[in-house]
Amino acid sequence: MDINSLVAKAREYLPDEGVALVRAAYEFAAQAHQGQMRQSGKPYLEHPLHTAVTLVDLRLDADTLAAALLHDVPEDCGISLEEIEAKFGPQVAKLVDGVTKLNRLTSRTEARELELKFQSANLRKMLIAMAEDLRVVLIKLADRLHNMRTLGALPLEKRQAIAQETLEIYAPLSHRLGLWKVKWQLEDLAFRYLEPHQYHQTARLVTRKRAERESFINEVSQTLRQELDKADIKAKVFGRPKHIYSIYRKADRYAAQGKEFGDIHDLFALRVLVNSVSDCYKALGTIHNFWRPMPEEFDDLIANPKDNGYRSLHTTVMCQSTTPLEIQIRTHDMHRVAEYGVAAHWRYKEGKGNVQFDREIAWLRQLGEWRDDLDGEEFLESVKTDVLVDRVFAYTPKGEIKDLPKGATPLDFAFRVHTDLGYRCIGAKVNGRLRPLNYTLKTGDIVEIVAAKGDKGPSLDWLNPELGYVRTPHARAKVRQWFRKQERSQNIETGRELLDKEFKRVGLTLPAIDTLARLFDYQSSDDFLAALGCGSVSPSQVALKLSGDLEPSSEAIELAPPRKISPVSIKVLGVGDLLTRLASCCHPLPGDEIIGYITQGRGITVHRKGCPNITNEVEKERLVDVEWGDVEQVYPVAIQVDAWDRVGLVRDISAIIAEEGVNLSEFNMANHDNITSLYFTLEVRSTAQLTKIVARVNSVWNVINVVRKGVTDAKQQVA
Repeated sequence: MDINSLVAKAREYLPDEGVALVRAAYEFAAQAHQGQMRQSGKPYLEHPLHTAVTLVDLRLDADTLAAALLHDVPEDCGISLEEIEAKFGPQVAKLVDGVTKLNRLTSRTEARELELKFQSANLRKMLIAMAEDLRVVLIKLADRLHNMRTLGALPLEKRQAIAQETLEIYAPLSHRLGLWKVKWQLEDLAFRYLEPHQYHQTARLVTRKRAERESFINEVSQTLRQELDKADIKAKVFGRPKHIYSIYRKADRYAAQGKEFGDIHDLFALRVLVNSVSDCYKALGTIHNFWRPMPEEFDDLIANPKDNGYRSLHTTVMCQSTTPLEIQIRTHDMHRVAEYGVAAHWRYKEGKGNVQFDREIAWLRQLGEWRDDLDGEEFLESVKTDVLVDRVFAYTPKGEIKDLPKGATPLDFAFRVHTDLGYRCIGAKVNGRLRPLNYTLKTGDIVEIVAAKGDKGPSLDWLNPELGYVRTPHARAKVRQWFRKQERSQNIETGRELLDKEFKRVGLTLPAIDTLARLFDYQSSDDFLAALGCGSVSPSQVALKLSGDLEPSSEAIELAPPRKISPVSIKVLGVGDLLTRLASCCHPLPGDEIIGYITQGRGITVHRKGCPNITNEVEKERLVDVEWGDVEQVYPVAIQVDAWDRVGLVRDISAIIAEEGVNLSEFNMANHDNITSLYFTLEVRSTAQLTKIVARVNSVWNVINVVRKGVTDAKQQVA
């Protein structure tokens, strides 16, 4: 690719003065970068040139192309922005400045924490720049695409770090902006460097059937053209390529279902372009009359477009009676948007505005409204989970649409409407029916938030990830913000009560608070308790982290010996299969650090590493390294649930236990002082699983308290 090819493409849609600006920017960059080489050994000028070529394919304006050619000049050549502005105008200088600031933040470090801070700062800066002028990030994406094409010149560790960032952020961002041509290239290139073996294996499988596939596509394309001609529908029909990373992910899903690579039916795909929306549906009818459609493989993305503006009809038919064939039907305008995303609207925006463009980047402005509420790590998490994911669109009762990430809840919806509404939320109606606050919203849902009339604050339970009340970082940040504003002394006391209650639930002894504070990197026990009280740390996090390292309390009963012990559940390192058994003195659980002790005639007894019998052992040569293998055993444990009785109480609790995949082996109940006590004997795999169940049961309506009991102790209380 040279400047003449770039100019020729630009001349297809730019006026003469725009083409002249592009050529002048190239000549200026060529002089500035003269003598500079990339790590690949090629002239540096190739990089800005290829960046501009990607953008000319997106048919962007002359200022953007000029800025792409000049984007490395200030930093690498020492030329001031003032000189660039004097030669090329304020718009070009502003774009170059925006890209330069992003580049300064892309330097990486070997320290993981600092790396996350740099990545977060870079992403924050990029999205702010994108909200102000989308073209800055379009240049950055084109810049990243060429860097990925030349990544092989970098050291292995740096290649993998850049590829991982590309797959996690830049490719999803391209998808969010509808830049399909950029997205699939970024994904394939990142996949190539992160998983080279799988990449080449998938590429070989695709290549092996290429000739057969191309012959088939040519044949069915010709057949379909003839049928559309008979129906008097003017259409362009051609094969649709499938990129390697997409095929790999689909093959991986098929393998999990026991299917073969050859079962992936949309390796065979056609695309049909017509002149109008009505022709799309006419073409669909013609295709369904000619080939038998597969009923579950149809999507009308014209009536229900994707959040990034993508519109098309997708159908799969049985071609030649035996071969599934995927067909996409769209207008030429829809195809342009599918290929170029928001960039397709850009050149229409200036001067007269563009409603479609403004709608498609509205989420950026929304992000700008609350970005300052999040710290660096929260912001990075938020963008990955709240922006660069599939979306759902829910409505207020007045018909106002709210754009939320897939999996969002009514509480997330409330905070998206207004922070105060989130704080006062006490219930929600979805499509006219009362739903729990952790209900998962779907596109098209109408959500009415029931709010307290007076002042009301959020519940700390909302921050418990096991309960799933809030699933967006934005909502979590708002809840934490509320608790941080409360009195520090109140937070400390609340934190102490929450921690004590949680440890009693799961039957663990509460260790020294100073120990916990150090474990969670807090300077003092008060800081740690205040963090618990304001929701920055949840009690369940503490219990889950320590469940394998703390001794059970004297009041609680340890998990009973396993109901079923699998001989392959313990691996003796460096030795073949040996008889093993779990020590009765310390009752090791899956997830505990363990060590083996060679006994006389009874094989190997497995202890926890902190067991006094092991630490005081004199014959150290009898100790062997062991690890958990495929753990299949389950442990009986009893829980007592105290609640105000109501219809459906047992059903609701039993449903939670069933959802967690836990067997309920015994159940009893007793009434006393207007309170019902329910005694469940569960067969759990680990303390962590028990902790999750206890947290979920405690959130059931009318439940007062949940505690862990001994199995025999529970039976005696009922009797």
